[in-house]
Amino acid sequence: MNTLSYKTQSANKDTVVRKWYIVDADGQTCGRLCSKIATVLRGKHKPSYTPHVDCGDNVIVINADKIRLTGSKMEQKVYLSYSMYPGGQKSITAEELMKKKPAAVLERSVKGMLPKTKLGRAMFKKLYAYAGEEHPHKAQKPESLI
Repeated sequence: MNTLSYKTQSANKDTVVRKWYIVDADGQTCGRLCSKIATVLRGKHKPSYTPHVDCGDNVIVINADKIRLTGSKMEQKVYLSYSMYPGGQKSITAEELMKKKPAAVLERSVKGMLPKTKLGRAMFKKLYAYAGEEHPHKAQKPESLI
């Protein structure tokens, strides 16, 4: 019999150590960048990843207004919302959404890549997207992700 015992270590909310990362979205492709951000928010980049625990890190995105959409997605990509009233469906193109809320395109893309559960909503709260260079999280000393 083997006397060594190997136990898989599961993370829990007490053992999770959260770091802060900063990402400059200037000139980055939307989907590729968002998939990396979603991975970090979920915690899948850590060896201690546990699916039922929020073990992800905080991510700050600056220059979210300068993100790049390939092809003709700026004019053709349509975001839909519905008010639950008859005739309450609204649509907005990516170009119009970038003018109204510059960081919303990136936020919607990342949110779609996270789980659609309470845990996914908690993970999404750790994303901070800003249209310009400035952010109020300098005290956390974020390190560069990409």
